[in-house]
Amino acid sequence: MQKIKISVVSYLNSKPFIYGLEHSSIMEEIDLQLDIPSVCAQKLLEGRVDIGLIPVAVIPKLKEAHIISDYCIGAVGKVSSVMLYSEVPLQEIRQVLLDYQSRTSVTLVKVLAERAWKISPEWIPAEADYETKVSGTTAAVIIGDRTFGLEGKYRYVYDLSEEWQKLTGLPFVFACWVANKELPEEFTEKFNTALREGLEQRPQLISLLQAENSYNTDVADYLNRSISYTLDDSKKQALELFLSYLG
Repeated sequence: MQKIKISVVSYLNSKPFIYGLEHSSIMEEIDLQLDIPSVCAQKLLEGRVDIGLIPVAVIPKLKEAHIISDYCIGAVGKVSSVMLYSEVPLQEIRQVLLDYQSRTSVTLVKVLAERAWKISPEWIPAEADYETKVSGTTAAVIIGDRTFGLEGKYRYVYDLSEEWQKLTGLPFVFACWVANKELPEEFTEKFNTALREGLEQRPQLISLLQAENSYNTDVADYLNRSISYTLDDSKKQALELFLSYLG
């Protein structure tokens, strides 16, 4: 039987999902690939995989899109890993370096600039190692694991999920599980069971990650509090609103 190809973001926030899948019998039915968000999205767009944990800004670009899970990468208020860093206040920012790894975060900062902050900076697609180029009136959007350890490095820090909540009163959805074709119901049920079990097994996963000491952050706090994994009604409302802003 041909395996179902799945691309999943390799950041710390998706580790519970990966753990659940890797410790489930569903591994016999899938080809699991670990990628950065932009590559995950591109693979799904090009049909190189069947399912992706993709940045939600990509959903409208798919010819066929099926959200197949009630789990996501979301946040209620601060997410602590999707940030705008600057040496000057918002109103003095003139250029923003945009993280090349995620389309949703890039889109979100533009929505916030227009609708919340009322600023019109120059948007500059960033290249590797851009994280060190925040200076003067040049700010940067940095996401994922590369934000760990940056606390206190820059004078002004804006958590984009928190800023979205201030604007809308809603949580935010950064990525969700999307298929580019219809899949058997039996498979999606088994898939969601594996994701749920991964979330339930966070204590074991956190112990393993803490022993490895690979992340410059409080792993338990991040996975238990910063990331909100359930795609509930309020997050679905937030997702619909965000996608409506994309025009």
